[in-house]
Amino acid sequence: MTDTMKAFAILGPGKTGLVERPIPHAGPGDAVVRTTAALICTSDVHTVAGLLPVPDGRLLGHESVGVVHEIGEGVTSVQVGDRVAVNAVTPDGTCDNCQAGHTSQCRGALGGYRFTVQKDGNMAEYFHVNDADYNLAPIPEGLADEVAVYACDMLSTGIIGSENAAIPVGGTVAIFAQGAVGLSATLGAKLRGAGLIITVEGLPNRQELSRRFGADVVIDPASGDVAEQILALTDGGADSTVEALGNQVTFEAALYATRPGGTLSNVGYHGESGPTVTMPLDAWGLGMAGKKIATDLCPGGRLRMERLMRLLVNGKIDPTPMTTHRMSIDQVEEAFDMMATKRDGIVKPLITF
Repeated sequence: MTDTMKAFAILGPGKTGLVERPIPHAGPGDAVVRTTAALICTSDVHTVAGLLPVPDGRLLGHESVGVVHEIGEGVTSVQVGDRVAVNAVTPDGTCDNCQAGHTSQCRGALGGYRFTVQKDGNMAEYFHVNDADYNLAPIPEGLADEVAVYACDMLSTGIIGSENAAIPVGGTVAIFAQGAVGLSATLGAKLRGAGLIITVEGLPNRQELSRRFGADVVIDPASGDVAEQILALTDGGADSTVEALGNQVTFEAALYATRPGGTLSNVGYHGESGPTVTMPLDAWGLGMAGKKIATDLCPGGRLRMERLMRLLVNGKIDPTPMTTHRMSIDQVEEAFDMMATKRDGIVKPLITF
């Protein structure tokens, strides 16, 4: 058996490549997983573009599932050979923020996001998981790896977008952008019992997926003022809005489209918008319209993963239509370039090992 593995790394500003690395080992309380399936995330594209400060040679990836290869001393929840999923966010579960239920903010803002940002990512044949008992969730019998992998980030992020939006049963919600996170928020809005789901998307294939996932109305941003259209459709504004892109224009439109007393839930990555996002005060009633803004990163931990996979194994949702391409780890550079350029109708490429 070889002691090295293939892994996908950032090699410099705007550069990536497949590299050979030693297989990691598990320390006390940790585990090593042999990867079977992974997804590429747009956040990886942002990282390579320089929006997150990571050193050259750091491995990319944070959406992977696999089989437990090695466990460290003290790990009791899993055994070698178990099929497992791990969230993109891997909190320690012990700090004050985790104890308060804010697992994404472990030991500080966004501190639970360790893969690539604080340690090597998991777009590799093997990957290390900190605090294994808190973070590893066994994949239920009958749930395929290529389905379970969606729980790692897209479903956790998109659904928290809908959870934080405080959608009333039978209420109205507008979701801005229908990439994988926005589509997952659409699934979440349906689960939350929204009476009218409006989505905003310009790409025809994503518009089609949006309708398939539960959208009642899909607005093409090229058709005119999006906020005005939502105000007309909802008789004065949506009860809830979800910003799932991370863009000044969509953020402003979402705020304008939220009714007084409603909630804007932001799960968009605003790094490309520059160092600040401007708040249009007239859309916020000069700060007094009762509009709430909630922000979050995908919640991590074993319980979150177990609940998401329960939705999958019982057929409550099916995210797999987002899998537009299937490629091997040897083709990961091509898959990454497709995500970066958004070509060939790509939404999510599934990487197999």
